[in-house]
Amino acid sequence: MRDPYTVLGVPRSVSEKDLKSAYRKLAKAHHPDQNKDDPKAQAKFAEISSAYDFLTDADKRGAYDRGEIDADGQPKFAGFAGGTRGPRTGSAGGFTAEDILKEFMSGFGGQPPRGGRTNGPGGAGWDPFSGSGAGFGPGGPGGARTSNLRGEDVNATATVSLEDAHKAASVPLRMPTGKVLNVKLPEKVEDGQQIRLKGQGMPSGIGAEPGDALVTVKFARHKQFRRDGGDLRVDVPITLYEAVLGGKIRVPTLDGSVELTLPAGVDTTKALRLKGKGLHGDGDLYAVIKIVLPPNGDPDLESLMRFWRDQKPYKVRDN
Repeated sequence: MRDPYTVLGVPRSVSEKDLKSAYRKLAKAHHPDQNKDDPKAQAKFAEISSAYDFLTDADKRGAYDRGEIDADGQPKFAGFAGGTRGPRTGSAGGFTAEDILKEFMSGFGGQPPRGGRTNGPGGAGWDPFSGSGAGFGPGGPGGARTSNLRGEDVNATATVSLEDAHKAASVPLRMPTGKVLNVKLPEKVEDGQQIRLKGQGMPSGIGAEPGDALVTVKFARHKQFRRDGGDLRVDVPITLYEAVLGGKIRVPTLDGSVELTLPAGVDTTKALRLKGKGLHGDGDLYAVIKIVLPPNGDPDLESLMRFWRDQKPYKVRDN
């Protein structure tokens, strides 16, 4: 990942409040649903979410600001105690397994031969990558660990309901590894936001720490609510007499149904707004009123409507 401060366009001194504000602004502008014609939108959105997750982790942000780790959370090596040379980088500018092995072996006055096997600390034929012996890994001299040989990260998608997202619930998720995790959603989680679960990725196979799980949150389509950013819209059916006479009706919300006073002669062309009843309490809920006539028709109602049409007509259209 690039420098997370650069990705979010904020200074290193940014406050938590300003960091959240910058993330929300960028997330809204680059959300894939708003940029369907841009093939790079998904990658840009994922980068923004990863940068935000990184900087909201106090430990990672502190270590990054001190120069102890890079933007991917990997430690920056400054050499090996007891060695006579500084760290050597591979062609990609980072450390390779062979480079680390050579630096480690220099502390014993030797270099590993081709093929990675040596007659070093573990005796003849000692293989430093086998996980056994006394020279390399958690059981080696001074407790040296192969932190850069950690397991691979895994990607997964958590499809969650609006209700679970709204209350920051814990949701079960089956990982590609087959393991089922109970994932706690962040407060005010956004659609497409990425969550990093440390140590829940693939094992390293050589005794180093496992990789991480990168979980992308996806909001499931709701059977009642339609989402517009933080706002929600919901259709509310009413009877003809409720539309004419008014009354009290129940309206569903993410926190349970609430009572709404319907004015007499309600204007059904305009939605009724319930302030603060949208997603995370930041948005509003708009109740779209739908008049439903009695099933199978009604002779009395039809007679009344013919009278109304003939005696008291009114216009609702221009033509």
